[in-house]
Amino acid sequence: MNLLDKIPTRKEIESLGVYVPGKPIEEVKRELGLEKIYKLASNENPFGFSDLARDAMIREVNTTNSYPEGTAPVLAEKIALHLGVAKESVIVGNGSDELIRLLSRAYIRPEDEVIMADVTFPRYETNIQIEGGKVVTVPLVDGVHDLSGMLEAINDQTRMIFVCNPNNPTGTIVGRVALSEFIEKVPPHILLVVDEAYYEYVTDEDYLQTLPMLEDHPNLIILRTFSKIYGLAALRVGYGMMHPSIVKELMKVKEPFNTNRIAQAAACASLDDAGFVEDCKQKNAEGRTYLAEEVARLGYSSFPSQGNFIMIQLDRSGDEVFQALLKQGIIVRSGGLLGYPQTIRVSVGTPEENQAFIQAFKEAMVTSQ
Repeated sequence: MNLLDKIPTRKEIESLGVYVPGKPIEEVKRELGLEKIYKLASNENPFGFSDLARDAMIREVNTTNSYPEGTAPVLAEKIALHLGVAKESVIVGNGSDELIRLLSRAYIRPEDEVIMADVTFPRYETNIQIEGGKVVTVPLVDGVHDLSGMLEAINDQTRMIFVCNPNNPTGTIVGRVALSEFIEKVPPHILLVVDEAYYEYVTDEDYLQTLPMLEDHPNLIILRTFSKIYGLAALRVGYGMMHPSIVKELMKVKEPFNTNRIAQAAACASLDDAGFVEDCKQKNAEGRTYLAEEVARLGYSSFPSQGNFIMIQLDRSGDEVFQALLKQGIIVRSGGLLGYPQTIRVSVGTPEENQAFIQAFKEAMVTSQ
């Protein structure tokens, strides 16, 4: 017997699986002996990051021997000024993933219920389960959050609700009026977390600007990140806007030095480069349209995405198509890992990457039959 068997883990994590990220380029090269690999699996920015961020990181390297300021005050203030909110309403995290974890740690008690979509970003569910909470899922309707169904799921045990907008993995948004009415109807004692990780990529005018609603809804929490359009995924910088009293509670359970100096400096500088963000938004919209149209031309549909990815609906296993694409050096995400077995999720890449995917997809749909 393994002696560690006598040290059982907490029952809350017994059924949890390990998060499976998109396969790294280096791993695929080793496994398949391929030199040219296109990774379109993790919704990263294929256009890199701002030159201003690069310069800031180089300057900040000389301070690596010193701990960062634990509350990231300079970055928090800059975010506040950039978005027009109070500095006391901003908290910076080690990716928005950490803020999800802090919210769960601070507010979820055993048997508390948390409502979310089925299917959506899986870290919501994982963090709630770790704290002993009960996850209540409401199925998507045509890939979109069923807000009416989520309201109906509210009961005396409901503690928190997650709305991912645009939703990962479908890329869909809920309409402006529908979300506004939903925010108004959620009882004020229930925390409503609107995750806007892909906010900057949205081009649909029917998208709700949630920040103006913060003042009148103290239970509203808005999450965003520097990992996507700002291209700082490796640095792990996310942030949230919420009532200052919630910020204070999260500070109690936050690690003391959660965002490093280089990350804070890069994020600050990125906010000064509006041109880079706008350029990435335009290129992403063009690539997203290209992929959706080419996939439709091949006889397949995709959810109407407002993110930097599209989810393609197939007539067979997403795992099979994933493997067929992998053999051609194209890394995507199989819907089998995301809750939609007969789909694949494809990140929008550069024009070269997008064209390579379409060509490989044509061949994959033949070879995976």
